[in-house]
Amino acid sequence: MKSWQDRLAGIAPRFLVALHDMTIVWLTWQILHRVRYTFVAQAPDFPLWSNEIAIVLLGQGVVFWWMGLYRGLWRFASLPDLWNITKASLLGTILIALGLFFYNRYYLLPRSVLAFYPVLLIVLLGVPRIAYRAWKDLQFNRAHHASSRVIILGAGRAGEALVRELRRTGIYYPVAFLDDDVRLYGARLQGIQVLGSLENAAAVARETAAKMLVIAMPSLDAPAMQRVVAICESTGLPFRMVPRLVNVLDGHSMPGDLKEVAIEDLLGRKSVTPDWKLIRGWLGGRSVMITGAGGSIGSELCRQCARHGAQRIALLEVSELALLTIQADLLRAFPDLEVIPILGNCGDPAVIAHAMRLAEPDAVFHAAAYKQVPLLEQHLREAVGNNVLATETVARACQDAGVATFVLISTDKAVDPANVLGATKRLAEMICQTMDDGNAGTRYVTVRFGNVLDSAGSVVPLFREQIRKGGPVTVTDPEVTRYFMTIPEACQLILQAAAGAAHASIYTLDMGEPVPIRMLAEQMIRLAGKQPGRDIAIVYTGLRPGEKLHENLFHADENYRPTSHSKILQAEAREIAPEFLELALQRLRNAYTRYEPEELRDVLRVAVPEFEPLEQDFDATAANIVTFPTRETRRTR
Repeated sequence: MKSWQDRLAGIAPRFLVALHDMTIVWLTWQILHRVRYTFVAQAPDFPLWSNEIAIVLLGQGVVFWWMGLYRGLWRFASLPDLWNITKASLLGTILIALGLFFYNRYYLLPRSVLAFYPVLLIVLLGVPRIAYRAWKDLQFNRAHHASSRVIILGAGRAGEALVRELRRTGIYYPVAFLDDDVRLYGARLQGIQVLGSLENAAAVARETAAKMLVIAMPSLDAPAMQRVVAICESTGLPFRMVPRLVNVLDGHSMPGDLKEVAIEDLLGRKSVTPDWKLIRGWLGGRSVMITGAGGSIGSELCRQCARHGAQRIALLEVSELALLTIQADLLRAFPDLEVIPILGNCGDPAVIAHAMRLAEPDAVFHAAAYKQVPLLEQHLREAVGNNVLATETVARACQDAGVATFVLISTDKAVDPANVLGATKRLAEMICQTMDDGNAGTRYVTVRFGNVLDSAGSVVPLFREQIRKGGPVTVTDPEVTRYFMTIPEACQLILQAAAGAAHASIYTLDMGEPVPIRMLAEQMIRLAGKQPGRDIAIVYTGLRPGEKLHENLFHADENYRPTSHSKILQAEAREIAPEFLELALQRLRNAYTRYEPEELRDVLRVAVPEFEPLEQDFDATAANIVTFPTRETRRTR
């Protein structure tokens, strides 16, 4: 409960502003009458108060209140506030005219008073507000000259909004704009001059004694952003950027935040716009269960499901710390969400049956998996147990419980698998395909994608740690490439694919162009303010066990077709004999129980015919690359 002091503190400023405005209305009425009769020989006396004046004050006050004139703050008065004053003055004049007509038919009221009343009122109400803001801005500028001086790159809407935010916080003091639009040279935005193009950043920084650069161009594509970052690096000053609008809307950034330029800003990833109406219609009010809920993909799926209408989310996680972390995050961000934490192994039939009874899910996202390629080459049994047998356990439990949708999070390494991770994930896809009867019952959906930036165990946090320690940064091969996307983008497209998926379907996400890992390392070194080869060395260590030089997104025998979303393609599933698959699974279970890795490897090779483990003398340059048909997809949309 608010105390009476708090309530008074909130009401008092608005009361004083209202008193000021009513005084201005009274003063306007008095001035207009006295000016009207100044040169009249026998002018009638005009009282300081009368019923007529009471009608004027009442009518104009009602309009001021109705127009919300007291919701804004004089400190931030601007053109929208002046427009509100103009509308309120004109509407007030109309209401006053009607009131006085019915009161005394305009007896002794000069028509010129009514004509000039809104004009004078607009001036007398607007000037104090603008003067007050100018005075506060002047005070701010004097008080914050000691703040860190910054140059803003980009004199557009984002730059103008950034100046407002910087002046509000007072941490940074903007001294200049730079923009490549020659029409803006010499112009002023919020009183700050555009001093030239971006190429002049170094010279302008010296002249203005700037301490930092801020990139206020959130819609730049990757090549343009790389150019701007190179310009910033050439100045030797630290630089930041305003967050992208999609990050603000998703809650990952606040509007006034300044963030470091991240590697994903330089990789050519265009922002994804899913069909939110479709996703919310599918998720709204439903119960969802996510295995591996504490992992990189699982935790973001939890947030996305909560953000888009899920009523209940069951978190199935084997790591107690990861489970506690994601549970606390969800409860803090979504207090009305029903969260069911379940600690246990999703490959345990008893655990998954217990989870099904608790959550009664409408959809299950199976994100739990082992994903580290070199490690799984040495631990085949655990890879089969977690990626194959656990998937079968969860998928069959969904079938028994009548779950509407089961979504398997797969990988591009399942295409022409050359390692244990890819082979086990491909076998998991086959399990889901054979369990789907194609008409009724559980709808089994598989979504494939490549590496996600900044996920646990990926190269980005590894490179970041190596750079922090002074290097060297280790890259397996100068020619190695990988597909990348951000974790939020991957999860949004997973939801998009799942919401409109067909039975027994396999979807592949548009990962953009493959990124050379060497280039990724060089850009991360530069973003850290260092130079590759001079400050931080890059060492090539050779491909590790199970690694390919390039990854594929589609198998040559999988025909693909576009979907309703331009960044999602559907692969035509290959024919699988259920009896053959069941026999292979039975052999895997037996070999898993007896801990027979050679038997497990033999069964994998038989069950997944395209599985060709990489040998030591494997010629990585001969890897088959299937180009992702992004252009054809966009044309068919």
